[in-house]
Amino acid sequence: MGSQDARTNEQASVGGTGRRALLGAAMLGATGSVLGLPGTARAAEARHPGGGGLESLPVPTIIGHRGASGYRPEHTFGSYQLALDLGADIVEAGDLVPTKDGHLVCRHEPEIGGTTDVARHPEFADRRTTKVVDGVSYTGWFAEDFTLAELKTLRAVERIPDYRPHNTLYDGRWEIPTFEEVLKWQDEQTRRRGRQVWIYPETKHPTYFRKLGLGLEERVAKLLHRYGKDRKNSPVVLQSFEPTSIQRLNKLVDNPLVVLLSTASSRPWDFVETGDPRTVADLITRAGLREIAGYAQGIGPTLDLVIPKDDNGNLTTPTTLVKDAHAVGLILHPYTMRNENPFLPANFRKGTDADGYGDPFGAFRTYFATGIDGVFTDNADTGLLAREDFVNG
Repeated sequence: MGSQDARTNEQASVGGTGRRALLGAAMLGATGSVLGLPGTARAAEARHPGGGGLESLPVPTIIGHRGASGYRPEHTFGSYQLALDLGADIVEAGDLVPTKDGHLVCRHEPEIGGTTDVARHPEFADRRTTKVVDGVSYTGWFAEDFTLAELKTLRAVERIPDYRPHNTLYDGRWEIPTFEEVLKWQDEQTRRRGRQVWIYPETKHPTYFRKLGLGLEERVAKLLHRYGKDRKNSPVVLQSFEPTSIQRLNKLVDNPLVVLLSTASSRPWDFVETGDPRTVADLITRAGLREIAGYAQGIGPTLDLVIPKDDNGNLTTPTTLVKDAHAVGLILHPYTMRNENPFLPANFRKGTDADGYGDPFGAFRTYFATGIDGVFTDNADTGLLAREDFVNG
């Protein structure tokens, strides 16, 4: 997951060192559950009313954003596995983009120069090119120009090393996972851990890929059907920044569906392509939310839509989005909580080091108090401890 605004923010250059590379949870037991956290059972019992499906998850739900990407290169089995070990309720595995030969793989973006070692492969030097994706020009290497076999020769690297230098220790360790491998891994982990493992994949740039003849939704639906995971209570939540992608999926599968929402002034790219003048601000009106509730079960807004920031980056007064969404039956899973200073509201930062931790517990508590149903976080262990504090406080 990640809007263009979020990507721009993440790529901003901030100097400094001194990250506190601490895992906030205790060491892990054989089943992967987090030990030594008093009150865990009580927090896990704070659920939506009813049974099955999304309603069976703890609230607020802790969603491992691209796995445990605060500690491992994102969208790798190392990151996904650690997210489960740390206790994440759902793992965002993964952001789905297609290969040249039509396979779905897990990458944050189709441009893979920043998340793999492709630049160190001389045999692929001639694949470097410039493309326009959703109106933005990118130069690099693109997943859709590689076969799956070629992508499997690459290895993942840390995407934002300026903020996470410790994660570069794991550069080159893991390959790019396919969505089919993720579905098999999900079943294996469910058996091993004795609890249902949930995943939260996203269709990335679906309009862009459909124009290339690489439609995402049909490929996603085919795999979900093959593995028996295309039902209302299946442990697979599907998300997209393009409402029409969710509408298409709504006709193909019965999975829980979530519309992602970027900044209020932005327009979903499918709206741009079709001439729909509406912005995200229109979608989060009561009328817009009622429309979304007609084909989706939830929204994934940027945290700024829940609590805006002032010109200095400090949190202000919460909006009515939580109340308005709940009024039409939608759940809210906003994004993204991270421990490092540059990603926190200004009033929760400590020092100026780009890789230094601020006060994420204070930020989590403030967001939880709005009534959100869950949150995407790069640091699932921190999120779980924050939930314990909130539920038991």
